[in-house]
Amino acid sequence: MLKESENPPIIWPEEDSICLFEGRWRVAHTKSRNEKAVAHKLIDKNIAYFLPMSWKAHRVRGQKVKALLPIFPGYLFFCGDEEDRVEVLRTNRVASIIETTNQQKLIEELVQIEQALKSGASLEPHKQLEQGQRCRIVAGPLSDIEGTVLKTQSGARLILKIEMLGQAASTEIDLDNVEVIE
Repeated sequence: MLKESENPPIIWPEEDSICLFEGRWRVAHTKSRNEKAVAHKLIDKNIAYFLPMSWKAHRVRGQKVKALLPIFPGYLFFCGDEEDRVEVLRTNRVASIIETTNQQKLIEELVQIEQALKSGASLEPHKQLEQGQRCRIVAGPLSDIEGTVLKTQSGARLILKIEMLGQAASTEIDLDNVEVIE
């Protein structure tokens, strides 16, 4: 487990937003538990990336420990040209590269995850996508984020998905700040 200072940044280089990165977005499907190691290699090679992570508390030998874990285990998003794609493969920590057919859609989805993380929302992996209405947050730090609302016993969660991966993340929301998208 890495010390807090040894974790790679979620976005590199640390820009205002990932939508400012130039190049083609691709998804690196990493070997098991290699997301952070790949991120460190990409920093060394000056390749822009987005690795959505959040803090999770768990117990190790009876001790409560916090760890910064990927929201989409096994995946890292990177932006660059064909030479950068080859360099990512040369890390020997990537199982495959997923090419993105709809760049704009992926960027829109990633920007929503980025905005939620920057707002301080606690995102966590969401294994199964539920059927539900598409909604938009209309107030608060998550304002303008769109996703699917899932009602839970304790309230509601907004599911933010990355369709090409078949994965999602979710965060708790106040239903008073939600409007249905027609």
